[in-house]
Amino acid sequence: MQSPLVESEHGVTLVGGAPVSGPLLTRALAHAPRLVAVDGGADRALRLGHRPEAVVGDLDSISAGARAQLADRLHHIAEQDTTDFDKALRSVAAPFVLALGFSGARLDHGLSVLNALARHAERRCLILSGQDIAFLAPPRLTLRLPRKSRLSLFPLGPVQGTSLGLRWPINGLTFAPDARIGTSNEVSDPDVQLSFNAQRMLVILPRARLGAVLDGLGVPSHARGG
Repeated sequence: MQSPLVESEHGVTLVGGAPVSGPLLTRALAHAPRLVAVDGGADRALRLGHRPEAVVGDLDSISAGARAQLADRLHHIAEQDTTDFDKALRSVAAPFVLALGFSGARLDHGLSVLNALARHAERRCLILSGQDIAFLAPPRLTLRLPRKSRLSLFPLGPVQGTSLGLRWPINGLTFAPDARIGTSNEVSDPDVQLSFNAQRMLVILPRARLGAVLDGLGVPSHARGG
């Protein structure tokens, strides 16, 4: 097994090469202050005024200028059996990871990120986009959310579950990518309780619920922020 390249007691922000706004990166770093770039994400981070402490990947997308600026922190992983996001995720040992710059550019890249979440279900990794947070649900999850909040469920494989606090309960339903999915459910009670018989369910919430998700995933306060 590959040894981690970055070990941290705090959360780690992974930045990829897809579009990322300055405010989104600033917010991620407020929660997860260690910054790691994934290949061409190094250019993105530098343009936004941040120097990553490590750059991980096959390094086929990083510019010559970024290579020169970050030459002492490049970690080339040459194998081509996994994506750069997968390489980065398994290169980090941290209480949780916030990943941004991995959605919105190419559909195949976005799907490969979801594949990596399923492959590394033991990692607490949250994908941040312009509007949403997405993460792989643990077997049991409790979230404190405002009533009428949007909560979507998308299965990455066959999975069953139970729920309390949702407008449309999921008890007794079988979910699968080619069958039932759970887009645009709604919170009916502030204390939402979910359980699943396998770690194959993606939970998608508005980005404003990041703090509630970290609480629900059991991330201790000392692991957040600087």
